[in-house]
Amino acid sequence: MMRPGIKKNLIVTVAFCALMAGSFLGYQQIFTKGIDRLPARPCSGAVDRSIVAGALPDARTADERGKITTTSASNQFTFSCYVNAGGSIISGEAQSGFATEEGWRQSYSSKVGRDPVSVSAGEVKVIALDNLASVYVPCTPPRQAEYKVERNHSLVSDVRTIGESRVKGRALRQVLMDFAYQLTEHAYKTGECKEAREFPDELPRI
Repeated sequence: MMRPGIKKNLIVTVAFCALMAGSFLGYQQIFTKGIDRLPARPCSGAVDRSIVAGALPDARTADERGKITTTSASNQFTFSCYVNAGGSIISGEAQSGFATEEGWRQSYSSKVGRDPVSVSAGEVKVIALDNLASVYVPCTPPRQAEYKVERNHSLVSDVRTIGESRVKGRALRQVLMDFAYQLTEHAYKTGECKEAREFPDELPRI
């Protein structure tokens, strides 16, 4: 038969363990599940939540928004995406315009000391720096007027992190590229670019 003193100590130990387990689960639910409460595809369905989770640290709360705006005067459009997890942010914009691939590449290769890396999926080109990724793809908006002089039509996306990120270095570049790629694909379809184009499921790994 168990002695009263030993029995009391055992009950106290079990109760303490239960309290600690409950506190840990409560902490997880309150302080680390903010991103898990986002939609499966934040920003109006633009990106996969797992990519956001790969970029941003755990947080108590998280919010997101995605929005497309059009400029009637020039028939151009911009799709923006913003996810904030406790002050750590990943955001991006996909904007139609008249950039050439050469000009787009040059604008990033000129950033001294940033060591840009690039991959491509067909005509979709992607560049990543330390905490920034950019995508270039030909795109003619649906109501774009025809010009007598031929012009390049494009969709360019820029994505970056602000504040703390979950990963650094090469891993951060990869997750930013994946985010930018999915953002671009969504904007391409939402903005109704004239060119028919298939986007592969994912980019090549860097």
